[in-house]
Amino acid sequence: MKKPSFTTLMLIAGLLFLYLPMAILMFYSFNSSRLVTVWAGFSGRWYIELFRDRQILAAVWTSLRIAFFSATMAVCLGTLAAFVMTRFTRFRGKTALSSMVTAPLVMPEVITGLSLLLLFVHMAQMIGWPADRGMVTIWIAHTTFCSAYVAVVVASRLREVDLSIEEAALDLGSPPLKTFFQITLPMIAPALAAGWLLAFTLSLDDLVIASFVSGPGASTLPMVVFSSVRMGVSPKINALATLIILAVSLATFLAWYFMRRSENKRRMAMAQQDAG
Repeated sequence: MKKPSFTTLMLIAGLLFLYLPMAILMFYSFNSSRLVTVWAGFSGRWYIELFRDRQILAAVWTSLRIAFFSATMAVCLGTLAAFVMTRFTRFRGKTALSSMVTAPLVMPEVITGLSLLLLFVHMAQMIGWPADRGMVTIWIAHTTFCSAYVAVVVASRLREVDLSIEEAALDLGSPPLKTFFQITLPMIAPALAAGWLLAFTLSLDDLVIASFVSGPGASTLPMVVFSSVRMGVSPKINALATLIILAVSLATFLAWYFMRRSENKRRMAMAQQDAG
């Protein structure tokens, strides 16, 4: 019998290190005991208790809405920034623009959250908006730092796009806007989907920035989970984490499936054109 190589062993060890804690958490979500470290038999009572907890359900709904709108706006702004950085190669201030776009990637979240809090406070004093911090301020804050991640992802894809295809469309009389939507946009669609999923995950997971810019009427899921864990880990948190892991896994699989299906169709169409 052939012994596994060192690379295979390291791969297995890395996967266990990453996913074994998640598997243990999912296993203990079916624990009937109130103590998360003491096994007392299988039970689904904590899933029932979870769906009866209105505070957690409200926080989940709030986080999902903020993440959806933040990811959508981040894709729009990040795509525009990436297009400017890659297509307009010579203009005054390009280095400053690139630095400002990528600054949130390396900026500590505490600094970002504090600076946004001061911005909202001064805006409320000067123009009266926002009167109260809540979902809107969290949405603006999440869009701010998520746009940087989307810009990096989309810019890397735009640099790989063959410019001759766009130039051919322009030479044939296609307006620039039509060329972008019919030629460029389909080619960078996988990057847009990846950027949207990344921004959605970052917004859904954020705790520090949301803690600075949120008000008493808007609590995201990480804020509720963190406050409850400080008073003691509840088995309902294990059940909630299990559902989140399953939902993320399903969404990732569906995204991979449709992207692979689209890529296979594109390859088949190119093969048919070459054969014809």
